[in-house]
Amino acid sequence: MNLPNKITIARVLMIPIYLIFMLVTAIPYGRLIAAIIFTVAAITDAIDGYIARKRNLITNFGKFMDPLADKLLVCSALICFVEFDQMSSWIAIIIIAREFIISGFRLIASDNNVVLAASWWGKIKTNVQVVMSVLLIVNLDYPFFNLLEIISIYLATALTVISLVDYLYKNRQLLSNGNLK
Repeated sequence: MNLPNKITIARVLMIPIYLIFMLVTAIPYGRLIAAIIFTVAAITDAIDGYIARKRNLITNFGKFMDPLADKLLVCSALICFVEFDQMSSWIAIIIIAREFIISGFRLIASDNNVVLAASWWGKIKTNVQVVMSVLLIVNLDYPFFNLLEIISIYLATALTVISLVDYLYKNRQLLSNGNLK
């Protein structure tokens, strides 16, 4: 169990703690604490990947668990936003569906000994989703922040679709002409 994998496990363990502070409305400053936990968890995604690449500590566990941890964190946040009527369910479904589609596509690629790197569109999408999530978690009730929340939701949704189309297009050879096992 190397350091990047420990960081990934820590991210997974932060999710239920985030959910407690997010969903138990009686906790003083719960949403603020939830935002801090979410932000720290999101930052650990970059840290564990950086350490794994820099120190050549890439493992099969990390390849599997790191994207799963990210998806669990994002999906948990999205479901909370739907629960609190901060986001329409159709938007959450689009974002979650994209994650499932890309995960499935990566499994297909892996079975064919192909490694699919994340695109810039995907990285931008992830950063916008993190900003959107922090804005919605903190949920400052001021017109400017309300507008930022709305813009970030639609921008994250658009980038989700764009990054999916880009990813599928760039890797279309895996789905064509029987290249799959």
